[in-house]
Amino acid sequence: MNASGTSVLVAVPSYRRPDRLRRLLAALAEHREDVRPVVAEVLVIDNDPEGSAAGAATEAGASYVSEPRPGLAAVRNRAIDEALTRAADALVFIDDDEVPEPGWLRTLLAPWASGEADLVSGRVESAFDSAPSEWITAGGFFRRVRFANGERMPVAPTNNLLIGCAILRTTGIRFDEDFGRTGGEDIHFTSALHRRGARIVAAADAVVIDHVPDDRATPSWVLRRAFRVGTTTARGDIDLTAGAPRRWARRVRWVAVGAARALAGGGRWLIGAVSRSTVHRARGARLVARGLGMAAGGAGFRYLEYRPRRRS
Repeated sequence: MNASGTSVLVAVPSYRRPDRLRRLLAALAEHREDVRPVVAEVLVIDNDPEGSAAGAATEAGASYVSEPRPGLAAVRNRAIDEALTRAADALVFIDDDEVPEPGWLRTLLAPWASGEADLVSGRVESAFDSAPSEWITAGGFFRRVRFANGERMPVAPTNNLLIGCAILRTTGIRFDEDFGRTGGEDIHFTSALHRRGARIVAAADAVVIDHVPDDRATPSWVLRRAFRVGTTTARGDIDLTAGAPRRWARRVRWVAVGAARALAGGGRWLIGAVSRSTVHRARGARLVARGLGMAAGGAGFRYLEYRPRRRS
C-alpha cells in the first residue's frame, strides 16, 4: 500500500475520564507525526450525555462526536460509521485510560500495510496507580496472554487494535449491542470476523500502557471481572453457533465446563488455605469466579458490568 495515500482514523471511546483522556491525546500527537505521510486523524467518541470529553478533545485539536446510545458496542459502532463515512483505510481503537509507547502506531500499521493482516492486535501492559496487593499479583489477574510478532490470533480485544476498513465493508460485521452493558463485545466481534476468514495478527512491539486506578486493583473488582469474562465468553460462543440444536449443545457444554472449573478452583483455593499459599488461594479464587461465570453464561445469565458511573 502506498503510505502517501493512506488514511487512518484513531478512535478513542471515552466516558467521564477527561484527565486521563488529556494525557492520551497529548501522546497521540507524536504518533500522528511518526507515521507521516500516512494521515492519522484522532476522533474522540463521547458516551457521556453531559459531554465531559469535549473540552479535552478541543484542547488537543482532535475531532469530537457524541454518541448518545449507552454502551461500548454503540460507541464502537459509531467509530465504524465514522471511519467508513470518512473513507478511512483503517480504524484504530485505543482506550482513553491508556498511553502508547514510542513507535506504537507505526508498528501497529506495518503488518496491515504490508498485506499480512486484516486486523492487528498490539500488546497491552498494566501500570498501577498504587502498588497492588500480594494477592492481586499472585493471582495474575492483570496478566494477559502473550502472542509473538506475526502470530495468528483467533480473537483480539479492542483496547489496542487496528482494523482494515476493507474487511468491514466486505463482511458488514458490526459490534453486537446486546453486549454493550456486559462487555465482551470486542471478543464477540473479532471472533465473528475470524470465522468469516479475517486474518488477525499480533504486533507484540506495538505497546500501550493501561493505567489501572486503585478502585480496580481490589479483590472484589478483579473477581467480578473474572466472572463477567466467563459469562461473555460462553454467551459469545453460543451466539455465534449456528442452529438451535447446536446452540443448546453449546449451552450444556459451557455449564458443564464452568462447573468443572469452579470445582477445580475451589480445590486449589482449599489447598492454598491449608498450605497458606497466597498463589493457590488467589488463582483458585480466580478459577472459581471464571468457572461460575462460564456456567452462568451458558445458562443465559447476563452480568451488566458497565453501568452509568456517577460523577466524581
